[in-house]
Amino acid sequence: MSALPLIFTAGWASGVNAYAVVLLLGLFGRTGLSDSVPDALQRTDVLIAAAVLFLIEAVADKIPYLDSFWDALHTVVRPVAGAVVAALLAGQEGSLPELAAGAVGGASALASHLVKAGTRMAINTSPEPVTNIVTSTAEDVSVAGIVTLAIFHPLLAAVIAGALLVIGLFLVVFLASRIRRYLRRRRLRREARAAAAT
Repeated sequence: MSALPLIFTAGWASGVNAYAVVLLLGLFGRTGLSDSVPDALQRTDVLIAAAVLFLIEAVADKIPYLDSFWDALHTVVRPVAGAVVAALLAGQEGSLPELAAGAVGGASALASHLVKAGTRMAINTSPEPVTNIVTSTAEDVSVAGIVTLAIFHPLLAAVIAGALLVIGLFLVVFLASRIRRYLRRRRLRREARAAAAT
């Protein structure tokens, strides 16, 4: 069976929370629940690093404005992680060239990352932290659920991930005006701080 559904799903999930994907896949492989997980993701040092970074992200992702800063830092990290995980999965399965798999994983990770970052910008236009906490928790639960589903039912997980990606893209387009206002306010604050410093 082709690894493409698992690769696409892992890429999508990496765009939302790359550390959770690495940690979950590594644990599934390490516990013997899946033989689709490459040894590189099951290594103890990789699992420890992914767990620590996941915990840091779990906190940073729930704090208004810090979450957008964190997303900006991860604009490169998440797509690269998606591409690397995809290439490793393809190498393990042997049914898809690793370069093609990396492209699929990286592209789906970039798309879902842009949806996540855009949605967070819109959410940050509201000053209360509850929305951030609820959204971040929902994202973490979604990633855990879909990655788990992908291990046992990859095609179904890929369909769900694709649907969430399409819905997310429409949501970001719908929220674009809020995002523009947020960016404009952020720019004005930066300019005000720069003027006050001089």
